[in-house]
Amino acid sequence: MSIVIRNLSDQLVSLVRERVLAGTVPLDRPIRQDALAAELGISKIPLREALARLEQEGLLRSQANRGFFVRELSRDEAEEVFTIRMRLEPDTMALGAERATDAERKTASDLYDTLYQVTDQGGDGVGAFNRAFHLALLNPSRQRLTVSVLERVHVLSERYVRKHLEPLGRDDRANEEHREILDAWLSRDVAILRDLTERHIGKTMDDLRQQLAATG
Repeated sequence: MSIVIRNLSDQLVSLVRERVLAGTVPLDRPIRQDALAAELGISKIPLREALARLEQEGLLRSQANRGFFVRELSRDEAEEVFTIRMRLEPDTMALGAERATDAERKTASDLYDTLYQVTDQGGDGVGAFNRAFHLALLNPSRQRLTVSVLERVHVLSERYVRKHLEPLGRDDRANEEHREILDAWLSRDVAILRDLTERHIGKTMDDLRQQLAATG
């Protein structure tokens, strides 16, 4: 596979980011830069630049003389990520509900349908569609800086979302919670929407505390 150049740096960052978030990059060994560069038909220089950007995003870590590794999931990071979401997301989502256009409301509904199907089937891309669904409810707020922060936080939370959905039955619960949130968002019932969003994030935090308890 090779990349058609438009903005090589951004394309590389996006491509490697999605592989990391999808869990296809091993945690226990360094990223094979030679092999990945050859696969993509590029030199190692822009690839190293992309990996350095992903380290700044918090997805990778570098180790002297060994290269780049995917960062391990940790309880402390999960606490920080979901606390930020808890503080910013309910109010921003409520504002998005109030300001959304008909086109944005349709986009959110369509994304929910896709997320429901992917989650119900246990298919690939659950984390990516979960992120896209939440952002579809946040973007109409027109709060550019806040949404930018939340978008970055959602990238970091995506691997935790996949971890959270591992136990049997979690996918059904997630679908139900997302449906309730969407209904409140579409009806512009912001009081209920804030409450549902807080509970949705809070329950995920509680589950992850138990799942990650042994990792610190």
